[in-house]
Amino acid sequence: MATVLYRVGFETLQYSDVCPLDGFLSLTPIRDIATRAEGTSVPLNMATQISKKRKFVADGVFYAELNELLTRELAEHGYSGVEVRVTPIRTEIIIRATRTQNVLGVKGRRIRELTSVVQKRFKFPEGSVELYAEKVANRGLSAIAQAESLRYKLLGGLAVRRACYGVLRFIMESGAKGCEVIVSGKLRAQRAKAMKFKDGYMISSGHPAVEYIDGCVRHVMLRQGVLGIKVSWGSLLTCCKCWSKAVPVFV
Repeated sequence: MATVLYRVGFETLQYSDVCPLDGFLSLTPIRDIATRAEGTSVPLNMATQISKKRKFVADGVFYAELNELLTRELAEHGYSGVEVRVTPIRTEIIIRATRTQNVLGVKGRRIRELTSVVQKRFKFPEGSVELYAEKVANRGLSAIAQAESLRYKLLGGLAVRRACYGVLRFIMESGAKGCEVIVSGKLRAQRAKAMKFKDGYMISSGHPAVEYIDGCVRHVMLRQGVLGIKVSWGSLLTCCKCWSKAVPVFV
């Protein structure tokens, strides 16, 4: 009987080549996210059986809830996404933001508070999860950062057309091949409408749009109602005949 270590989702798992049930894995998880998502904790040395579908769904639920938490807590600090890395020693959560000093807080207080919240919510063992802050290299090429920027401009009372053109120009000056900003809702009068601002070259359909277009949607709560914001931009790879980015092959 051979035993190997391999990765499923965010977890490194111990797998035996003897599967008692068809379609199930015999796993000894280093940290079982699926069990934590159900609100129970299991000792690390206890083996469990979990189907592949449940494992991937549990990993997706964990990532979605973590991303939602950080979006609400760090939106004003330029939060631009999160990455989860699992090692045999600990789980590392890398927070990407434009203003990392605000994410860290005074003497690291804010990042310690977030670490404690994540550890208690997902029932990580003590000292097995670490949060890090990583500065976004080019915030003009982050759809999340630009959508939040536009959101705070509109909340501050700036005119919609002026705010959108400012974001559009900043994205194009940062090196994007094309970008698009859509704002919909009650912009001026009581009648709702949508305004679309576009510049450069954009792909809107097919699988390349999924692979090469970065987009973000946000909502602005104004006095007259809710405005919807969508910011999208495309990189230089979208117009190359020979793409340098490897497109995954689905079987």
